[in-house]
Amino acid sequence: MGIAQGDGTRSPRTKQNGLVRFVTSDHRYVFLGTSVIAAIGMWLSMQPRSEMSFLAGVYVLEVVMYYVLAAWLVVSAVALVNKLVRWRDYAEASPFAKPAAKRVERIASYVVVAITAVLFVDRVVMGLAAVVSAALSSETNPQGFLPGMVYMLYEGREIFARGVVTTVELAVFGTVIAFFLALLLVFLRLQQIDRPDNDFVRFLKVVGCGFAKVYSAVVRGTPMMVQSLLIYFAGFAVLRGTGMSTSEITGIWTTFLAGLVTISLNSTAYMMEVLRGGIEAVDPGQTEAARSLGLSQWQAMTKVVFPQGIKNAVPALSNELVVNIKDSSVLSVIGVFDLMFATTTVAGIYYRQLEVYVIATVCYLILTMVASKLLSMFAKRLDAPVAGPVLSTSDATMTTGVVGKADPSKVKTNANRRQER
Repeated sequence: MGIAQGDGTRSPRTKQNGLVRFVTSDHRYVFLGTSVIAAIGMWLSMQPRSEMSFLAGVYVLEVVMYYVLAAWLVVSAVALVNKLVRWRDYAEASPFAKPAAKRVERIASYVVVAITAVLFVDRVVMGLAAVVSAALSSETNPQGFLPGMVYMLYEGREIFARGVVTTVELAVFGTVIAFFLALLLVFLRLQQIDRPDNDFVRFLKVVGCGFAKVYSAVVRGTPMMVQSLLIYFAGFAVLRGTGMSTSEITGIWTTFLAGLVTISLNSTAYMMEVLRGGIEAVDPGQTEAARSLGLSQWQAMTKVVFPQGIKNAVPALSNELVVNIKDSSVLSVIGVFDLMFATTTVAGIYYRQLEVYVIATVCYLILTMVASKLLSMFAKRLDAPVAGPVLSTSDATMTTGVVGKADPSKVKTNANRRQER
């Protein structure tokens, strides 16, 4: 606000470099945007200096920088008043809208941004570096939120690293195993009675389809925490029935193995529904064409429908990995040494909970963001629709094209909500 808009025409090159054009052009937002930056710079200048501050020895320079920012705020206020007074003929009559004035204003805005950046580095970056340095050199857990968090992260780095590795292993291996199990179950789920089938085959199809429906309903209708407890203690009871001692059982039926089984079986139900949605999005004409060429139901599904349906379901399937990274935290109830178990361990050592749970939050956020980015790159390589950021696979609305049509329409498949998680 305070400067008239420049030439509105844009070349194709400037359209591709919108941010560069915004910074280098003489536009009406120079005063409005840069005044906010100047106010932030003045606030930073009023903050106490750290031990590593490089502006502590040049106090006069910092005073000059402060008053330069203050002067810019005054000029911005005058420009705003001028614009309000000359609302109708501002672009023609205001001195702030002259071409030479606009160039000076733009250059001055660069100075304001540079001063604020210097103050940000001195107060925030160097201040954080001073806190980290003091926390790492401390012999005991220091007081204060940030120093204590840095100290506990550094001292418990091996515990956190082990927890992160276990979480990633559970999520990756569990998702891969669940994918292949989901392929089997979705095939059973979509079975239909075919005319050439004998009574035995028809019986198997009915039983297989019913089993897949019941499995999906049971798994998606119970929390993963309860499932993990049932699976772990059920496996323990089965092995104890063979006469094995407790030490022998724990050597075979580890908490990690029980957690991996839990994640695999739990994700299978959700991935089966996602695959079913992707397969049902395939144009029915594809199946009819395959059957008309003499292919059996099995051949039509495996050679024609499944490849297209899996490609439709890739975005939602890949999001299941992100969900498993987060949901693996419930496995700490059976003693799986994942990131959540590591967090509670460090909290128990130092008797401080808030700091370590903030560390766990940041770790989970980094893991999910990295996984989402890698999965988006994977989807692009497969030429599949790229899913946006979602909280869980079940919360996403998967939009897929109907394969086999020249003008594809859109089919939306809403997975059932994962309320128990």
